[in-house]
Amino acid sequence: MDDDGLIAAMAAGDDVALRELFSRHAPWLAARMRVVLPAADVEDALQETFLAAWRGAGNYQPGGAAGGWLWGIARRQAALVLRRRGPAAVVLPAVLAADWRQPSDPAEAALSRADLERAVASLGPPGCPGREVWRLMYVEDRPVAEVARLMGVPEGTVKSRAHRARRQLRAALRGTSRAGPGRPVAEGGSR
Repeated sequence: MDDDGLIAAMAAGDDVALRELFSRHAPWLAARMRVVLPAADVEDALQETFLAAWRGAGNYQPGGAAGGWLWGIARRQAALVLRRRGPAAVVLPAVLAADWRQPSDPAEAALSRADLERAVASLGPPGCPGREVWRLMYVEDRPVAEVARLMGVPEGTVKSRAHRARRQLRAALRGTSRAGPGRPVAEGGSR
């Protein structure tokens, strides 16, 4: 049975379909969530993802990509985990220690937050288009269509601004990690 059929069966209450969908998609979803969540939280977020998929299966529109639908749910679950921790506890993986663990030293965590703030500042002043797309999509976790509607621009424009923002953040964070404290952060980005 294809993914659309499994989701339709889930909507009818078939828990075997849920287990099959889980076995197909859980490995890659977990791998993607590990990029933004500590390993200890990935399993919980994954379980919440499939619970939300079970509950929302009746609203699924066949013909789309089931993997994309599941990833949207997983992204929201990961965002909920991060929000529960509060802004002081959120540190992007790009500024974590080389072994991907959150810094245990409060000073190191503060430096990581400062690096992140400098990277975000590289997107431009608050309210500028690139920074606004970043805020709406990655801080508030809004979908592209909603961001486009809120900003009054086409979805393609939102996607290109989001791509540019990610590239600038990556370059700024790389510049921070190489430069060290007190040294300038790299501006812009490269392909």
